[in-house]
Parts: sequence; structure tokens; C-alpha cells
Amino acid sequence: MNMKKNNYLNLFYDSEADVLYFSKGKPSADDISDEVADEVVIRRNPHTSEITGLTILNFSRKSKDVPESIKLPVEVYFKQAAFI
Repeated sequence: MNMKKNNYLNLFYDSEADVLYFSKGKPSADDISDEVADEVVIRRNPHTSEITGLTILNFSRKSKDVPESIKLPVEVYFKQAAFI
């Protein structure tokens, strides 16, 4: 199975800024950002409205409030893929 690069979910935590980033593929400067909850921002493709990323500000403070899990305002679909 051939995986396109934008089919990967990228996670990055910036400890200096205390921000957790999720991104489907490479972020685009054209994406539209909307704050959907306190300090939670989604990025959308302006042409398709597809969610392309999620940003959580002050992540370490939020993660201390929820010791076992963190609920995010997104839907995730899992599909088995071949890895190259």
C-alpha cells in the first residue's frame, strides 16, 4: 500500500512554549484557525473545510488536570496501513 505523506498524523510538543501540536501532513499557511475551546485551536483547509491540525496551548497545565486521559474535540478514524 502506498502512503501519501499527508496521511500521517504528526505530533510535536514545544516544551518551551508548552504547546502540543497535531498536524495531518505539513501545515499550510492557507489554513484557517478557529478556537473551539479554551486554548484549543483547530486548523482547517479553507477549500474543503477538512480539519488539518489541532493545537493545545498550556498543555502541561491541562494534562495535570486530567491524570489518566485527555479528551480532545476531534473524531479519529483508524485504518491499517503498510509502512515503508
